[in-house]
Amino acid sequence: MTLHLVKLSVGTKSVEDLLDWQENPRAKGTDGLPRHVTRMWPKREAELLQGGSIYWVIQGLIQCRQSILRLDEVIGGDGIRRCAIVLAPEIIRTATTQKRPFQGWRYLPGPDAPPDISAARSDDDTLPPELSAALADIGVL
Repeated sequence: MTLHLVKLSVGTKSVEDLLDWQENPRAKGTDGLPRHVTRMWPKREAELLQGGSIYWVIQGLIQCRQSILRLDEVIGGDGIRRCAIVLAPEIIRTATTQKRPFQGWRYLPGPDAPPDISAARSDDDTLPPELSAALADIGVL
């Protein structure tokens, strides 16, 4: 069974904000790939590396995902070991799903992950977060 992570995208208001942030050199490793550095190392690393993704929560809604390519060790300036979750550069939009606030990241079993939005819908106009949340709440999205 595929295992994923769910992570809050702090400070972003839209998928486009996340894309902009990941274009910043500070968000990339030396290989040019986007990465997210976290304090904790996932205990279920092997399962994540078998096709797992990070599902990004933006404004209280899961809106997109990125495939996890690998986990790299990073030692900060403070000497503390951290985990860099190296991601594929492509961001895939998903069905909008509400998610309550939480700290850190959470595991997400494959069957519970929101489905990807089809390529035919990838150019659809984005809805305001409040409208997406309301539609997701009543089961339309």
